[in-house]
Amino acid sequence: MAEVQYLVTALFALFVCTGIGVHSEGEAVWGYQCKNDRCVKTAISEESYPAANAISLPACRLFCGEGAGLLWPQPTGQLAVENELAHIDPDQVWFQWDEKLTQLVGLWEANRDRFRSQLKKRAQGAALKPGGKAVRIKLNVTDDSLALNYETDESYSLTVVAGSSKDELQATIEAKTFFGARHGLETLSQLVLYDDIRNELQMVARARVSDAPAFPHRGLALDTSRNFIDLESLRRTLDGMAMVKLNVFHWHITDSQSFPLVVKSRPTLHTYGAYSRRDVYTADDVQRLVQYALERGIRIVPELDAPAHVGEGWEKLGVTACFNYQPWENYCVEPPCGQLDPTKDAVYDILEDVYREMNAMFNRSDLFHMGGDEVSVRCWNATGSIQRWMGEQEWGLQEGDFMKLWNYFQTEALRRLDKTLPVAEGGKPRPIVMWTSKLTESPYLEQYLDKDRYIVQVWTTGNDSKVANLLQKGYRLIMSNYDALYLDCGFAGWVTDGSNWCAPYIGWQKVYNNDLMAIGGPYAQQILGGEAALWTEQSDTHTLDNRLWPRLSAHAERLWSNPRAGWQMAEARMLLHRERLIEEGIAANSIQPKWCLQNEANCPIGGDGGRS
Repeated sequence: MAEVQYLVTALFALFVCTGIGVHSEGEAVWGYQCKNDRCVKTAISEESYPAANAISLPACRLFCGEGAGLLWPQPTGQLAVENELAHIDPDQVWFQWDEKLTQLVGLWEANRDRFRSQLKKRAQGAALKPGGKAVRIKLNVTDDSLALNYETDESYSLTVVAGSSKDELQATIEAKTFFGARHGLETLSQLVLYDDIRNELQMVARARVSDAPAFPHRGLALDTSRNFIDLESLRRTLDGMAMVKLNVFHWHITDSQSFPLVVKSRPTLHTYGAYSRRDVYTADDVQRLVQYALERGIRIVPELDAPAHVGEGWEKLGVTACFNYQPWENYCVEPPCGQLDPTKDAVYDILEDVYREMNAMFNRSDLFHMGGDEVSVRCWNATGSIQRWMGEQEWGLQEGDFMKLWNYFQTEALRRLDKTLPVAEGGKPRPIVMWTSKLTESPYLEQYLDKDRYIVQVWTTGNDSKVANLLQKGYRLIMSNYDALYLDCGFAGWVTDGSNWCAPYIGWQKVYNNDLMAIGGPYAQQILGGEAALWTEQSDTHTLDNRLWPRLSAHAERLWSNPRAGWQMAEARMLLHRERLIEEGIAANSIQPKWCLQNEANCPIGGDGGRS
């Protein structure tokens, strides 16, 4: 990470405490002072700390100490913020972009409206004082490509200066692509504060930021099959992801419990597989969500998990093995069991139809996730027709023979998928993602999976020796190591008493400290990034936000900034960032008493916030 440079002068803006320590009549009683790089809560007193000199906690955090102030994630390049705040008028925020880049116009219009909405949410419904400076935002983008892949340039630079008149500020964002410029606009929104004493929006009057992500793959894997997640909640999740510059929404859309995706050519799947007629996603729903994500700099990567993790809907088509067998624990990891029967030709005809429609829906993704985890040899071995077919091939019934069967499935499924996928730029086949499994272990890995075609998503622990083997063999990885990135861990067991299988609960601190560079060691350049994962056996629409946030923000800073310091240095910013999530309507979990927010560095062990 490039050295971050800070420019802080001795004078602070005259800005009074936001929502903290205010008399019922409206007179502020608390402000903050920067002492030893910390914001110290201080009683306002005309003798020792007059109101005219008092500053708020957000303003103090912005200017105090060697940190990124209010910014989340931290910029990786230069950050120079001078300590002058200006009153701005949210109704006088104007955008300028190059109309010649025609395919970007609609995206900028959507982002303009979102930016204005973000500013007004800062006030939380309060009546703003009229007046203030206008803000003119100039977006200079040199490339109108909307390809979001591992070669996309997401860097940006942001400059805020006085405008052409004393009544305006000028913000200029320079970027090669729409995605970088959008990230710059997100950073600019975080440089706006609300003064609830004066009822004004305040914006940093002079700043320079240069920024680029450490990892190209920064994502969330979300399961919507164990429990249905409604579209409003998915849009809200994408809003939060945009706020922290995550760029991949990996949609685990089907599983053995339900098949909520409407596939018109195979209506049996959702008709019998969805929980109800309401609990489905149509092609129109998906395409609208893909566009919504694009406006926020996010690509949606679909996953059709196979040959395991299939059941409801598939079973009616007669192509499954061991569906809902009991006792289930003998045939799968959770009920209901179900796997595709690779020996049935109909399996591949159905998959081809599903792939074709999915690729039309998810038309912005250059990746396809084929799942491939938790295949049960015992399930296949309990199916007489499979045993007979393998005998006809003169195969035995040992592990290696069933791995041949799995490879037979994977080869034919991939051939059908390739028939429906447009060829990527340069004529290269599209990358395929698969979860770690028996197939990704030696010797099957080298026999069956081309390292130039397959990307392996790791769900085992970060220090698993199998991760080192994959890296040594030259495979590219996406890390979702469950010991730091499974956000469903630590709740009550749902098929047993006690806690669930991956307990304990993973706090934001552990997510933040999940250092992918350390996991990769000398092969770190083969780690494309990571995805936090939420499996929804115990989550749904009503609990989604507090399962994800603000832990997903910690994951985002790890992947964008690759911080060298631990979570202690980020804690003060995290607490303020959580407040911003709440302002945006995201029900982020509380991580400390609000007293800790107002009394920086008093809550961590040692009482020094990690500073010595």
